[in-house]
Amino acid sequence: MTSPDPHGPETPTRPSDEAVLEAVATGLPAALSDLGRLVRIPGMAWPAFDQTQLERSAEAVASLAEDTGVFDEVRVLRAAVPGTDELGQPAVLATRAARNGRPTILLYAHHDVQPPGDDALWETPPFEPTVRDGRLYGRGAADDKAGIMVHIASVRAVSETLGDDLDLGIALFIEGEEEYGSRSFGQFLADNRDALRADAIVVADSGNWDSVTPGLTVSLRGNARFTLRVRTLEHASHSGMFGGAAPDAMLATIRLLSTLWNDDGSVAVDGLSAREAPTPEYGEQTLRDEAGFLPGTTPIGDGTILSRIWNKPSITVIGIDATSVAAASNTLLPEVTVVISARVAPGQSGEEAYAALERHLREHSPFGAELTFSDVDLGNGFLVDTSGWAVTMTREAMEDGYGVEPVDLGVGGSIPFIADLVREFPEAQILVTGVEDPHSRAHSPNESLHLDTFRHAVATEALLLARMNDRRL
Repeated sequence: MTSPDPHGPETPTRPSDEAVLEAVATGLPAALSDLGRLVRIPGMAWPAFDQTQLERSAEAVASLAEDTGVFDEVRVLRAAVPGTDELGQPAVLATRAARNGRPTILLYAHHDVQPPGDDALWETPPFEPTVRDGRLYGRGAADDKAGIMVHIASVRAVSETLGDDLDLGIALFIEGEEEYGSRSFGQFLADNRDALRADAIVVADSGNWDSVTPGLTVSLRGNARFTLRVRTLEHASHSGMFGGAAPDAMLATIRLLSTLWNDDGSVAVDGLSAREAPTPEYGEQTLRDEAGFLPGTTPIGDGTILSRIWNKPSITVIGIDATSVAAASNTLLPEVTVVISARVAPGQSGEEAYAALERHLREHSPFGAELTFSDVDLGNGFLVDTSGWAVTMTREAMEDGYGVEPVDLGVGGSIPFIADLVREFPEAQILVTGVEDPHSRAHSPNESLHLDTFRHAVATEALLLARMNDRRL
């Protein structure tokens, strides 16, 4: 493949694709070994967990960056959390300046992970990396320590093949609190704007169409998450003495929550919008397989399946505080608290969606129940401008790295900090990639990485970096 740059250098510096791919293959065992060492570190950003493990994780990533020999400077940094007197979690920032008119690329991933949940649900220990059936199992194996190692392994490969001809500017930003809401992300960008400034930004925290077909994420839903307290009584009472006349909070909560959906499970909140956009063919059987439906379970919503996931809002109750089953008694509950997580269609702001949800809940509150809203967390969706040179170059690298033509993906999840990247670096082209496949089970027990997908992802990014090194701005 020739350079896509019509204004390329007089003397091409890019090595052959074969040389880059050979370096990737040679370096793959070391990359997987390093990934296993990262998976063993239980770095979780929630204060309830041992924060020294997160510091250990950041230092391990910084050491990997330093050992490439590519970066001019490698630092572990923290930024202030706006509105508090706290510092955010440790992030790694490694930089090298561009030379001879070459562009700069920013490579993003995160080293913090989700809590493992119930260890009994894991077939192997969550922080003991285990390979079986072509997959690497462990918390963070896919989300997102594999993203870190794609960056490290691809930088190693281009450094090996280009040597002193590596003129590309590279900034490596490995965040430490993505799973905890990226609370200091915006401040970190502001504090380190010059070091992070780039012509293209690779966010390696998404997925692929399947284990063999790469995907370039071109749309993401936004999010609106909040805590809702429903209160009906001043105190608990005997359900036999007052049941049937006094409205308990659980009854009110169930009635209220049921108004959020239509009978088919689609969202029934006025003011939540949907995006009209075509979607690839994706059948119900594929959904059943990838989402793990029980035999009698049926899909919810209306329209094509992917439009429901990519382009329409969804609402999920993700937490509830009420009397546990073990402690159940014949009591009318005075209050119940729930956490509601809504995914917002691309093109609608998180603020607008939250306003619609709060308005709906207040208007539908049964029996005069008192509602209190708190802990509101909002994020906007994202639509990629696919007309830029970096997008074209990425698609070509994906096709050559995977041997399969890529698919433009929408993703039902959210990466709210992308809005921060767009605000701080409006001229940069955003490239959302990833190493997950539909069976990775990120955030769930038995999270895993498909090893062939990882290999192809490293090949893709190495080819992209080598080809960008051949581009003059």
